Amino acid sequence: MARRGKKKGRPISGWLILDKPVGMGSTEAVSKIKWLFQAEKAGHAGTLDPLASGMLPIALGEATKTVPYVQDGAKIYRFTVAWGQERSTDDLEGPVTKESDLRPAETEVKALLPKYTGVIMQTPPQFSAIKIAGERAYDLARDGATVDIPAREIEIGRLDIVEHSADHTVFEVECGKGTYVRSLARDMGRDMGCFGHISELRRVEVEPFTSEDFVTIAELEAARFGVREEDSSDTTDIADTTEAADATEAADTAEAADKVEVPIDFDAIDALLVDTSAALDCLPQIAISDDAATKIRLGNPVIIRGRDAPVEAEEACATARGKLVAIGAIEQGMFKPKRVFAG
Repeated sequence: MARRGKKKGRPISGWLILDKPVGMGSTEAVSKIKWLFQAEKAGHAGTLDPLASGMLPIALGEATKTVPYVQDGAKIYRFTVAWGQERSTDDLEGPVTKESDLRPAETEVKALLPKYTGVIMQTPPQFSAIKIAGERAYDLARDGATVDIPAREIEIGRLDIVEHSADHTVFEVECGKGTYVRSLARDMGRDMGCFGHISELRRVEVEPFTSEDFVTIAELEAARFGVREEDSSDTTDIADTTEAADATEAADTAEAADKVEVPIDFDAIDALLVDTSAALDCLPQIAISDDAATKIRLGNPVIIRGRDAPVEAEEACATARGKLVAIGAIEQGMFKPKRVFAG
């Protein structure tokens, strides 16, 4: 029987709320963070396009078990729609497909907002990750195919105008899972006959996280490596994942010696993580004893005690001494674990 290989990396857990820069893909960002933390496991809670910036929550270790709860959270985007052109990708990346000399007045844009607020039907962009007959829509679109993507129900909590000028409008939208902001720009432009596309997009919040949780790549690299005093004015070379990896693996090279210092421990960078349990604020919180925690981690149900303890709950979160133990259901006063977390 073949032996299982030893897991590579550290068993570090928590959420890193990355302020993703423009030009970096979500998968690339996850790889970068996983490498910086030398983590065993990592994943993100909702793709952010390379041309977009802002909040990309990245789960490490045990936090990957809580990704669905963050994916389902409300999101806030700040975005700019450039009027007069529609593009194949509904953003700056694709070629222009339609043009118009018309430009909407602010009153026209404002009058349109109720149509895009509440529960609405929306057709995702041709260049999206939606699967059509087992293939990603963007792969089909890149091959020149026009795909029929069915409209689906989404929810827009609010859509506000932040700024308006002759050629563009800046909006802020609070929306639910599955919303494509690029589709909002496309559809509003078509409704007003002037066409439009996203020229700038930034994700500001992903519930339950806020901008106060943001961490940049530069902050991570400074915490992970430290920067020599003589190089403090220029750290851009460290931003390249490959170069940084080479620097770690070959620290005796002259370039690595000039740029970074490999730390003895990871205390500084680990301090930038948000606790795994933060993703579960939406669930009822049940405090349990150490003995109950041990039973739950073995997969056993336990009786929930306490005057205010819920008798029934489809999902709840059990903690011991403030540490996350499990997610489970409460039935007739008994907590039944569904997903257990390492102690």
